[in-house]
Amino acid sequence: MRTIVYVDGFNLYFRLLVNRPAAKWLNIKALSERLLDPANVVTDVRYYTARVSGRTDPTAPGRQQIYLDALRTVPEISIHRGSFLLSEKFAGLVKPPEFRPRTELAQPWRDVVKVVKVEEKGSDVNLASHLLLDAFQGNFDVAAVLSNDSDLVEPIRIVTKVLGKPVGLLSPVSNPTLELKNVASFIRRISVSDLAGSQFPEAIVLPDGATLNKPAAWA
Repeated sequence: MRTIVYVDGFNLYFRLLVNRPAAKWLNIKALSERLLDPANVVTDVRYYTARVSGRTDPTAPGRQQIYLDALRTVPEISIHRGSFLLSEKFAGLVKPPEFRPRTELAQPWRDVVKVVKVEEKGSDVNLASHLLLDAFQGNFDVAAVLSNDSDLVEPIRIVTKVLGKPVGLLSPVSNPTLELKNVASFIRRISVSDLAGSQFPEAIVLPDGATLNKPAAWA
């Protein structure tokens, strides 16, 4: 069965990889094949991400570029970019800090704090659009979506319930969002052992003889 896998890179990273540096050198095609049945022939893996900012970590964009170059060595993987929006915003405190002054002369402090807010824009829309387009064009027999983003419920529902094509959920969490579970044709949960078993070799040899090396920070 021709199978296309759609990977929400932002969701994958923050659900599974952010606290597991050793797992970041991830071959997402190998992961997809490990999770799916042998009957699923993975013809395409669409990876949705955005360029990271170097504001908080100047070395992060370089590491991301190395990883994107590694993904490009796999012919079935295509990269689709949204954008990151980095801004400073005031956010309300859930509970005021205990160290606030309580004297009568002190001015009352507002229950807010200024935070750096990172928002990813465009990837979920791009993923949903490509899932629907591929379904309408008959580009797959089975689709699989790696995400736990409830914004994808409606496009998955349209493909499964209206177009009658199966869409599986490759879940980066142990208990996926109920709405996603209700529209998915099947669910595969990603384990730490799945990540460990789907890594690129530490050095990838390119056709011109050059090598891509796993970033040292991910060792």
